[in-house]
Amino acid sequence: MLSGFTPPYTPSGTSSLVPPPPWHYAGQLISLAFSVDPPSAASLLPEGFGRATGRAAAHVCEWQATTDGSELLDPVYAQYKEFIVLIEAERAGSPALYCPFIYVDQDVSMVRGWMQGWPKKFGSIWMTRSYDLDHPAAAPLRQGTRFGASLAVKDRRLAEAAITLSGEPGRPIGFLGAPTFGLVGSPTLMGTPNAGQKTLVRATIPTKIQGPTHAATATLRLFDSPRNELSLLRPESITAATLSTLALSVTGASAA
Repeated sequence: MLSGFTPPYTPSGTSSLVPPPPWHYAGQLISLAFSVDPPSAASLLPEGFGRATGRAAAHVCEWQATTDGSELLDPVYAQYKEFIVLIEAERAGSPALYCPFIYVDQDVSMVRGWMQGWPKKFGSIWMTRSYDLDHPAAAPLRQGTRFGASLAVKDRRLAEAAITLSGEPGRPIGFLGAPTFGLVGSPTLMGTPNAGQKTLVRATIPTKIQGPTHAATATLRLFDSPRNELSLLRPESITAATLSTLALSVTGASAA
């Protein structure tokens, strides 16, 4: 009998690309809140999701993930980076976020994301790391320290960001502070090929630990590309930025 949570399926299931939840994550995030053109933002929201507010967020993340701890001993399966963009909408009278674009550099993370409604594509993501050392190369967490980040897809740079720590505590930005949703698709080649139904979902996250959050000033640039429409959300102004650490666990997802 063949088994496995995802392909490839084998008798032992060991070759499966992604094991079942729970999935545990910890990482460092550069987060930016910015204003966007409301009609452009609205064009990327699912029908009936809510009214676009003209606010958006971006996260550049370096994660370490595990299921039972084994990935931490074989970190090529645990570590990855991603670039996330979120649109804010007023949904049932409260702010909610929808993810139209997300880029990642690990196949394991991409498949996990698709099951949660995160529309992940492969990209090359880089961000400055901080080390607990008082040295010019360590990017210490203090006023005036600068961090950078970039995203490239298919040899084209799509985004670049820079932040400068202010020395003040920061407030939650993006999915750190508001419910976040995505679409799970079901394309099929059986019968007449079609895109299938799309289901609005929200990941089930019973555990979240927020680390220190450092406020910053920031810049964010999004560039045009022939096959990626990230620049539809080109920032009009940056309203807040932070550098923070976060740990969370995902146990499943539910239809919204």
